[in-house]
Amino acid sequence: MPRALLSVSDKNGIVDLARGLAARGFELVSTGGTGRALAEAGLAVTNVSDLTGFPEMMDGRVKTLHPALHGGILARRDRPDDLAALERHGIELVDLVVVNLYPFVKAASNPATSFDALVEEIDIGGPSLVRAAAKNFRDVLVVVEPADYSRLLAALDETPSVAFRFELMRKALAHTAAYDTAIAATLAAVTVEGDRFERALSGAAKVPGTATAAPYDNTLEISLEKIRDLRYGENPHQKASWYRPSSTFGGHGFGRAAPGGLGEAAILQGKELSYTNLLDLDAAARIALEFDEPAAVVIKHSNPCGAATGDSPLDAYVRARDADSLAAFGGIVALNRPIDVPAAQAIASTFIEAVIAPSVDAAARDVLARKTNMRVVTADFRPAGSAGVEFRSILGAMLMQERDLVAEARQPWIAASLPEGLRVVTKRQPTADEWAALRFAWRICAHVKSNAVIFTDARRTLAVGAGQMSRVDAVNVAVMKAGTADRSLAGSVAASDAFFPFRDGLDGVAKAGATAVVQPGGSMRDPEVIAAADEQGLAMVFTGRRHFRH
Repeated sequence: MPRALLSVSDKNGIVDLARGLAARGFELVSTGGTGRALAEAGLAVTNVSDLTGFPEMMDGRVKTLHPALHGGILARRDRPDDLAALERHGIELVDLVVVNLYPFVKAASNPATSFDALVEEIDIGGPSLVRAAAKNFRDVLVVVEPADYSRLLAALDETPSVAFRFELMRKALAHTAAYDTAIAATLAAVTVEGDRFERALSGAAKVPGTATAAPYDNTLEISLEKIRDLRYGENPHQKASWYRPSSTFGGHGFGRAAPGGLGEAAILQGKELSYTNLLDLDAAARIALEFDEPAAVVIKHSNPCGAATGDSPLDAYVRARDADSLAAFGGIVALNRPIDVPAAQAIASTFIEAVIAPSVDAAARDVLARKTNMRVVTADFRPAGSAGVEFRSILGAMLMQERDLVAEARQPWIAASLPEGLRVVTKRQPTADEWAALRFAWRICAHVKSNAVIFTDARRTLAVGAGQMSRVDAVNVAVMKAGTADRSLAGSVAASDAFFPFRDGLDGVAKAGATAVVQPGGSMRDPEVIAAADEQGLAMVFTGRRHFRH
C-alpha cells in the first residue's frame, strides 16, 4: 500500500485531498492538527508518533525529525542497498509528501507579534520533509501548494510523469527557499538592545526625516515567482519575463505582505502586455498616486507627456491628454479613480496602448471593449506615502534604495505654514495661486527623467522637458514643446528636479513666461540664480530636497 504523509499549516482542501488519496489506496500518515482534521472527517489516519515510536516533544518542536520518516522518503527505489537498510530497521517507504510550512510571513506582518513568538513560527521539520522529498523526486511526489491537489489526484490516476515530478520538486524547493528568505529578511530588521529584541514594524528601513534609517543587512536574498513570460523585452531579440515577490517573501517592505501594484494586477482585456508597457504603466501609476483628488497621466517612454487633476476622471483624463495631444497618441494612461463610462468613452476616442486604474465600472468595460487591442489593467495601488525599497540591476550587481517619496508635497503649500525645508529665497513671495501651481509642478517633476524642467499651472502640465544632458536643454525642450502646441507659457510656474548650476537655465524659464519657480537649491551659484530671479521679478522657492530620476 502506498503511503502519504500529510502535514500542513494551510488546511484548505486537505480533507478532500485525503479522501481522494484514501480512495486510491493510500495509507494516510499525519501530525497534530492535520491528523485531527482528517480524523474528524472520518478518515483513517496513522499518527506520526505511532510510526516513529516517539511522541511529539517540546510543544511540537520535535515530531517529524526521525529516520523512520526520512529513511522512507529518501530511500532510492533503484538502490538495493537503500532498500536493504530500510528492511533491517523496519522502515516502510513514503511515496507522497504533502507539506506546507508554518505561517511565518503572516505572523511577521502583524506588528503585535513579539520577537520570541516570531521565532516559534520558524518551521524546522516541515522544510526538512519537503527538501528530502524534493531530493528524491523520481520516487517521491512532493506537494506544497493546495492549488496542485487536483492535479496530483489526476496524475495518480495515470502514471505521474517525470516532468510532473520535476515540476513539483522545483516548486517545493522554491517554497523552502522563499520561506528562508522571508525569515532572513524579517530578522534583518530586528535590532538588539542589551538582551531585548526590537522589531521594526515593516522590513523596510525607515524613511529619512521620520526616524533614524536602519542600515541594510550585509546579505539580502530575494525570492520571486513568475507571473508570465513576455513576448520579448525592450526589443524583439531580447527575452523577458514578469515576476512578483514570492507569497512567502515579506522582507524589506517589498513583499506581498502589503499587496498592491503590478505584482497583483488584473488584465481585463487587450493584447499581451509588453516589457515596455509594464515600465510605462509603473511610471504612470506612480504619478497618479501622488494625488488625492481625481488625477490622470499620459506616459510615453516612461516620461509624462501630460498630467492633470480634475473634477472627475473624465475631466482629469481630457486635461492630461490635451496637455500634449500629439505625444499622447499611442500613450499609456493611468487614473487614480475607477474608470466610469464618460472617462471610458474619452479614452476609447484616443489611440491608447494601455490604461491602468484601481477598477473599471461594469458599463465602462463594455465601452473599453470596443478597443479590442487596448490593454486594460486594474491594480490595488499602494498609497503614495507607502514606504518601501526598490531594486535595480546593473552589470554584475544589484542596487537597492529607499523609494523616493515626495513627502514635502503631501500637504498643501500655504505661505503661513510651509513644510519643513521649504523657503522663499527671492524678494517676491509666491501668490496663493502660484503656491498651488508650484506644489503641483513639484509632484510631477519628481517623476520626470533627469535632467528635468517642467512648466505647469495649478492643475495640469503645460510643457515637459525631460531627460536632457543639461538643465538649459531641458528648458529649451519644454519651450519647444509648448511652441509646437501653440501654447503660451505666460503666467505658468516651473519646476526643476535639481538646482540650476548657472543663471542661464533660470533666464530661459523667465523668458518663457513663468512667474514662479521651485527647485531644491544647493548650488555654489545660488546667490547668482536668486539675483537673476529678483532681477526678473520671479518668486522662487527652495525645497532643500532633490528628486533625480534616472
